[in-house]
Amino acid sequence: MEISAEKTKIMTYCKESSKKEIKVNGQILESVRNFKYLGSIISDEGSKPEILSRIAQTIVALTKLKPIWNNKNIAISSKIRLLRSLVMSIFLYACESWTLNADTERRIRATEMRCYRRLLSISHKEHITNEEVRQRIENAIGPHVDLLTIVRQRKLKWYGHTTRSSGLAKTIMQGTVNRGRRRGRQKKRWEDNIKESTGLELRNTLRIAEDREEWEAVVGRSSMRPDGSQI
Repeated sequence: MEISAEKTKIMTYCKESSKKEIKVNGQILESVRNFKYLGSIISDEGSKPEILSRIAQTIVALTKLKPIWNNKNIAISSKIRLLRSLVMSIFLYACESWTLNADTERRIRATEMRCYRRLLSISHKEHITNEEVRQRIENAIGPHVDLLTIVRQRKLKWYGHTTRSSGLAKTIMQGTVNRGRRRGRQKKRWEDNIKESTGLELRNTLRIAEDREEWEAVVGRSSMRPDGSQI
Protein backbone atom coordinates (compact mmCIF):
# COMPACT_ATOMS: atom_id res chain seq x y z
CA MET A 1 0.00 0.00 0.00
CA GLU A 2 1.09 3.57 -0.70
CA ILE A 3 -0.02 6.55 1.37
CA SER A 4 -1.08 9.63 -0.59
CA ALA A 5 0.29 12.63 1.30
CA GLU A 6 -2.05 14.92 -0.64
CA LYS A 7 -5.18 13.05 0.50
CA THR A 8 -4.03 12.26 4.04
CA LYS A 9 -4.90 14.64 6.88
CA ILE A 10 -4.12 14.70 10.58
CA MET A 11 -6.64 15.44 13.32
CA THR A 12 -5.83 15.38 17.03
CA TYR A 13 -8.64 14.92 19.52
CA CYS A 14 -7.34 16.76 22.55
CA LYS A 15 -7.74 20.13 24.23
CA GLU A 16 -4.17 21.18 23.58
CA SER A 17 -3.21 21.75 19.94
CA SER A 18 -0.52 19.45 18.59
CA LYS A 19 2.62 21.09 17.23
CA LYS A 20 4.18 17.91 15.91
CA GLU A 21 4.72 17.49 12.20
CA ILE A 22 4.23 14.19 10.42
CA LYS A 23 5.79 13.69 7.03
CA VAL A 24 5.09 11.19 4.26
CA ASN A 25 7.66 10.98 1.47
CA GLY A 26 9.12 14.25 2.68
CA GLN A 27 5.76 16.08 2.54
CA ILE A 28 4.23 17.51 5.71
CA LEU A 29 0.68 16.28 6.28
CA GLU A 30 -1.99 18.92 6.76
CA SER A 31 -3.49 19.22 10.25
CA VAL A 32 -7.28 19.75 10.25
CA ARG A 33 -10.08 20.08 12.81
CA ASN A 34 -12.55 17.98 10.80
CA PHE A 35 -12.76 15.86 7.66
CA LYS A 36 -15.31 13.79 5.80
CA TYR A 37 -14.99 10.01 5.77
CA LEU A 38 -17.49 7.73 4.02
CA GLY A 39 -20.01 10.56 3.92
CA SER A 40 -19.75 11.42 7.63
CA ILE A 41 -18.00 14.39 9.23
CA ILE A 42 -15.30 13.41 11.73
CA SER A 43 -14.56 16.37 13.98
CA ASP A 44 -12.54 17.20 17.07
CA GLU A 45 -15.76 18.74 18.41
CA GLY A 46 -17.43 15.33 18.62
CA SER A 47 -20.71 14.36 16.94
CA LYS A 48 -22.41 17.78 16.85
CA PRO A 49 -21.05 18.93 13.43
CA GLU A 50 -22.14 15.64 11.84
CA ILE A 51 -25.62 15.83 13.42
CA LEU A 52 -26.04 19.44 12.26
CA SER A 53 -24.94 18.42 8.76
CA ARG A 54 -27.46 15.55 8.75
CA ILE A 55 -30.23 17.92 9.87
CA ALA A 56 -29.38 20.34 7.04
CA GLN A 57 -29.40 17.51 4.46
CA THR A 58 -32.71 16.29 5.86
CA ILE A 59 -34.34 19.71 5.48
CA VAL A 60 -33.08 19.99 1.89
CA ALA A 61 -34.57 16.58 1.03
CA LEU A 62 -37.81 17.55 2.79
CA THR A 63 -38.08 20.78 0.79
CA LYS A 64 -37.49 19.04 -2.54
CA LEU A 65 -40.53 16.84 -1.89
CA LYS A 66 -42.86 19.79 -1.26
CA PRO A 67 -45.18 18.84 -4.20
CA ILE A 68 -45.82 15.48 -2.51
CA TRP A 69 -46.62 17.02 0.89
CA ASN A 70 -49.03 19.49 -0.75
CA ASN A 71 -50.78 16.83 -2.81
CA LYS A 72 -54.17 16.22 -1.15
CA ASN A 73 -54.77 13.08 -3.23
CA ILE A 74 -52.00 11.20 -1.38
CA ALA A 75 -53.00 9.66 1.95
CA ILE A 76 -51.16 10.83 5.06
CA SER A 77 -50.05 7.25 5.78
CA SER A 78 -48.44 7.07 2.33
CA LYS A 79 -46.75 10.41 2.87
CA ILE A 80 -45.31 9.18 6.15
CA ARG A 81 -43.87 6.08 4.46
CA LEU A 82 -42.28 8.32 1.83
CA LEU A 83 -40.94 10.59 4.56
CA ARG A 84 -39.30 7.68 6.33
CA SER A 85 -37.76 6.14 3.22
CA LEU A 86 -36.68 9.32 1.40
CA VAL A 87 -36.00 11.82 4.17
CA MET A 88 -35.50 10.15 7.56
CA SER A 89 -33.09 7.62 6.04
CA ILE A 90 -30.76 10.51 5.15
CA PHE A 91 -30.78 11.73 8.73
CA LEU A 92 -30.20 8.29 10.27
CA TYR A 93 -27.10 7.48 8.19
CA ALA A 94 -24.31 6.31 10.54
CA CYS A 95 -26.23 7.55 13.61
CA GLU A 96 -24.81 4.58 15.56
CA SER A 97 -21.59 6.55 16.06
CA TRP A 98 -23.20 9.69 17.48
CA THR A 99 -22.78 10.86 21.05
CA LEU A 100 -26.03 12.47 22.18
CA ASN A 101 -26.41 15.24 24.72
CA ALA A 102 -29.32 17.45 25.77
CA ASP A 103 -28.74 19.95 22.95
CA THR A 104 -28.49 17.42 20.12
CA GLU A 105 -31.49 15.49 21.45
CA ARG A 106 -33.53 18.71 21.40
CA ARG A 107 -32.44 19.36 17.81
CA ILE A 108 -33.42 15.83 16.75
CA ARG A 109 -36.91 16.25 18.24
CA ALA A 110 -37.27 19.65 16.56
CA THR A 111 -36.22 18.19 13.20
CA GLU A 112 -38.81 15.42 13.47
CA MET A 113 -41.55 17.92 14.32
CA ARG A 114 -40.51 20.13 11.40
CA CYS A 115 -40.83 17.17 9.05
CA TYR A 116 -44.28 16.23 10.35
CA ARG A 117 -45.54 19.82 10.22
CA ARG A 118 -44.38 20.15 6.61
CA LEU A 119 -45.99 16.82 5.77
CA LEU A 120 -49.28 17.90 7.34
CA SER A 121 -49.05 21.35 5.67
CA ILE A 122 -49.20 23.12 9.04
CA SER A 123 -48.17 26.76 8.78
CA HIS A 124 -45.90 28.31 11.38
CA LYS A 125 -48.69 30.86 11.95
CA GLU A 126 -51.08 28.16 13.19
CA HIS A 127 -51.07 27.62 16.94
CA ILE A 128 -50.87 23.83 16.93
CA THR A 129 -48.89 22.10 19.65
CA ASN A 130 -46.36 19.33 19.08
CA GLU A 131 -48.60 16.99 21.04
CA GLU A 132 -51.44 17.56 18.58
CA VAL A 133 -49.07 16.95 15.66
CA ARG A 134 -47.99 13.64 17.21
CA GLN A 135 -51.63 12.70 17.72
CA ARG A 136 -52.43 13.34 14.05
CA ILE A 137 -49.50 11.15 12.99
CA GLU A 138 -50.56 8.41 15.40
CA ASN A 139 -54.13 8.57 14.10
CA ALA A 140 -52.79 8.00 10.58
CA ILE A 141 -50.34 5.13 11.23
CA GLY A 142 -50.94 4.03 14.81
CA PRO A 143 -48.35 3.84 17.62
CA HIS A 144 -44.83 4.40 16.27
CA VAL A 145 -41.28 4.92 17.45
CA ASP A 146 -40.08 8.53 17.43
CA LEU A 147 -36.88 9.57 15.66
CA LEU A 148 -34.77 9.99 18.80
CA THR A 149 -35.74 6.52 20.04
CA ILE A 150 -34.74 5.04 16.66
CA VAL A 151 -31.30 6.62 17.02
CA ARG A 152 -30.92 5.21 20.54
CA GLN A 153 -32.04 1.75 19.45
CA ARG A 154 -29.62 1.70 16.53
CA LYS A 155 -26.80 2.61 18.90
CA LEU A 156 -27.81 -0.21 21.24
CA LYS A 157 -28.06 -2.74 18.41
CA TRP A 158 -24.62 -1.76 17.12
CA TYR A 159 -23.23 -1.97 20.67
CA GLY A 160 -24.54 -5.53 21.02
CA HIS A 161 -23.32 -6.57 17.57
CA THR A 162 -19.84 -5.16 18.22
CA THR A 163 -19.64 -6.70 21.69
CA ARG A 164 -20.32 -10.16 20.24
CA SER A 165 -17.72 -9.68 17.48
CA SER A 166 -13.96 -9.99 17.69
CA GLY A 167 -12.76 -7.28 15.31
CA LEU A 168 -11.04 -3.93 15.54
CA ALA A 169 -14.32 -2.13 16.30
CA LYS A 170 -14.66 -4.09 19.55
CA THR A 171 -11.08 -3.28 20.54
CA ILE A 172 -11.66 0.43 19.97
CA MET A 173 -15.06 0.47 21.69
CA GLN A 174 -13.85 -1.33 24.81
CA GLY A 175 -10.36 0.16 24.85
CA THR A 176 -9.22 2.67 27.46
CA VAL A 177 -6.51 5.33 27.57
CA ASN A 178 -4.14 5.37 30.52
CA ARG A 179 -4.80 8.97 31.42
CA GLY A 180 -6.94 10.81 33.96
CA ARG A 181 -9.90 12.94 32.94
CA ARG A 182 -9.75 16.73 33.24
CA ARG A 183 -11.20 18.61 36.18
CA GLY A 184 -14.72 19.97 36.17
CA ARG A 185 -17.77 18.73 34.32
CA GLN A 186 -16.90 15.98 31.88
CA LYS A 187 -18.01 15.81 28.27
CA LYS A 188 -20.56 13.14 27.58
CA ARG A 189 -19.05 9.99 26.08
CA TRP A 190 -20.55 7.53 23.63
CA GLU A 191 -20.75 4.80 26.26
CA ASP A 192 -22.63 7.18 28.59
CA ASN A 193 -25.54 7.04 26.13
CA ILE A 194 -25.57 3.25 26.45
CA LYS A 195 -25.84 3.52 30.22
CA GLU A 196 -28.63 6.11 29.97
CA SER A 197 -30.63 4.12 27.40
CA THR A 198 -30.45 0.86 29.34
CA GLY A 199 -30.26 2.07 32.93
CA LEU A 200 -27.41 -0.42 33.45
CA GLU A 201 -23.75 -0.13 34.33
CA LEU A 202 -21.33 -0.87 31.49
CA ARG A 203 -20.01 -4.03 33.14
CA ASN A 204 -23.56 -5.39 33.10
CA THR A 205 -24.26 -4.32 29.51
CA LEU A 206 -21.10 -6.11 28.34
CA ARG A 207 -22.27 -9.31 29.98
CA ILE A 208 -25.86 -9.09 28.73
CA ALA A 209 -24.85 -8.10 25.18
CA GLU A 210 -23.01 -11.40 24.79
CA ASP A 211 -26.44 -13.08 24.69
CA ARG A 212 -28.23 -11.94 21.53
CA GLU A 213 -31.79 -12.68 22.71
CA GLU A 214 -31.28 -11.10 26.12
CA TRP A 215 -29.81 -7.98 24.55
CA GLU A 216 -32.67 -7.72 22.04
CA ALA A 217 -35.02 -7.67 25.02
CA VAL A 218 -33.03 -4.76 26.49
CA VAL A 219 -33.26 -2.89 23.17
CA GLY A 220 -37.01 -3.54 23.05
CA ARG A 221 -37.49 -2.09 26.53
CA SER A 222 -35.82 1.14 25.39
CA SER A 223 -38.86 1.87 23.19
CA MET A 224 -41.43 1.53 25.97
CA ARG A 225 -43.68 4.38 27.01
CA PRO A 226 -43.46 5.77 30.56
CA ASP A 227 -46.54 3.69 31.49
CA GLY A 228 -44.69 0.51 30.49
CA SER A 229 -46.62 -0.18 27.28
CA GLN A 230 -44.73 -1.09 24.11
CA ILE A 231 -44.65 1.37 21.20
